[in-house]
Amino acid sequence: SGFSGADLANLVNEAALLAARKEKKKIEMEDFDEAKDKVTLGKARKSKVITDVDKKITAVHEVGHVICSMFLDKVEPIHKVTIIPRGFTGGATHFMQTDKSYYSKSYMLQSIVGLMGGRAAEDVILKELSTGASNDIERATDLAKQMVCNWGMSEKIGPMTVSKKESQVFLGRDISHTESISEQTAQIIDSEVREIITKSYEKAIAILSGKKELLEKMADMLMEKETLEVEEIFALAQDYISEDEVADLEKKYKAIKDIKKEFDKAAAEEEKNNSLSNDDEEKNKAEVE
Repeated sequence: SGFSGADLANLVNEAALLAARKEKKKIEMEDFDEAKDKVTLGKARKSKVITDVDKKITAVHEVGHVICSMFLDKVEPIHKVTIIPRGFTGGATHFMQTDKSYYSKSYMLQSIVGLMGGRAAEDVILKELSTGASNDIERATDLAKQMVCNWGMSEKIGPMTVSKKESQVFLGRDISHTESISEQTAQIIDSEVREIITKSYEKAIAILSGKKELLEKMADMLMEKETLEVEEIFALAQDYISEDEVADLEKKYKAIKDIKKEFDKAAAEEEKNNSLSNDDEEKNKAEVE
């Protein structure tokens, strides 16, 4: 699920509050989904007025992330996509987070392709770039730098750490500085990072150019419905995939359903534990009285 025990407890409590406001007798999956969005992204800003132009840009951008993830075999499977603004975001693509101890080079490279998917979609469909990809670019650049400087994933740099940040405390303040590196090494780092980002962007462009019709159709559908669940995403994609792609998408869809079952099971167990805990508190309170 990607959530710790404390995270799950917080999520269940939030879901319980949402269910109670709707006068439900039990917590349902839609309550967990809403609680997850609220906990991770903030409260929905449904009163915010969004222009059709901005709505179109957001829909195209988010669907770019969705389609790239669908046709990459290493990245986390998609969960849902929405253009309902929350916190500081105009929209969001949600993935089913799986517990991992290690991340391969191929996984990291595909993750950067996925991050570039939003900008690439704007490029392919709108023939224009917006500021909406700023956070994606920042995260992609940071991942590429980590790969080159800290994780030994660059052939030119090799298995060594360079440009490592260190911190020291002086007069109660954290002061960060970077280890000195030669100008030649700095140029190699810049070249390697740029190559990773450039190739990832080109890969995203290739995927989305090949699925342009699906990209346009899904973006229109997202504009109309504002949120697309994974079932709707994969159902729509069936009409736009080749025979060679069917098996891979079915495998990914099955993985998504398996992860959802695990999450539902963990959430139900946490809800049960909370209920038992509350019953014990009420019993102890009654005994004291």
